[in-house]
Amino acid sequence: MTREVRRVGVVGEDTERAVATLDDAGLESVVGPPGTVLDADLDVAVGVGEPSVLELAREGPTVPLLPVDAGAGLRSVPRDRLGDTATRLLTGNWETESHPLVTVDDGTRRTLALTDAMLATAEPAHISEFTVTANGERVARFRADGIVAATPAGTAGYARNAGAPVIPPGPSVLALVPIAPFATTLDHWVVPADDVRITVEREDATVEVLADGRTVGHASVGVPVELSTGGTVELVRVPESRSPFAHRGAELEKL
Repeated sequence: MTREVRRVGVVGEDTERAVATLDDAGLESVVGPPGTVLDADLDVAVGVGEPSVLELAREGPTVPLLPVDAGAGLRSVPRDRLGDTATRLLTGNWETESHPLVTVDDGTRRTLALTDAMLATAEPAHISEFTVTANGERVARFRADGIVAATPAGTAGYARNAGAPVIPPGPSVLALVPIAPFATTLDHWVVPADDVRITVEREDATVEVLADGRTVGHASVGVPVELSTGGTVELVRVPESRSPFAHRGAELEKL
């Protein structure tokens, strides 16, 4: 049981339907870009679509986020179940769970990511060589198109397609998976997110640094990209929330 909600912020490209549903349930809605919405006096911020949730998370919200149509990894609620969720918010019949953020530092810029960080060659089928260390210990050295480091929330997304295990929300860990590796016998690794360094040893093309799917910089040969814990964000969890273990296209799982 959590507190009763009266005022929510709504962020997204197509919010009219969501706002109408929330208003019909008796909630007061504030609509706008993430920074403006989070500056308002809110109980919960609603992100419609994955990009909106990721933008809200990068702002360092002090209120819980409710993802809508944002994928299984973020425990999102389908848009057609938002009315049921709104009723739960009004009555205080909802919970939150903590999701770790990761700080991505390429030596010139630091940014936060909720789902994953990635190093990838800017041109397809160009292999670079990478070294990965965790807490000062070498994990692996390999040649590949890149590597993805996924938080638990990110293991249900792109990293899952690359072969990562799905990790439930909670632990501050990263699942490391090479992208299109030259060798087919490479392991995948789950390591603490405290001190992970990925270094490009040599490159056949420019290696981009991405956070939550956005290009945020470039990795220079010999200069490690540092990943570390970057705080947490609270996400709303209700029976309508999708399980991170649900297969794509599967029916909604009620937990």
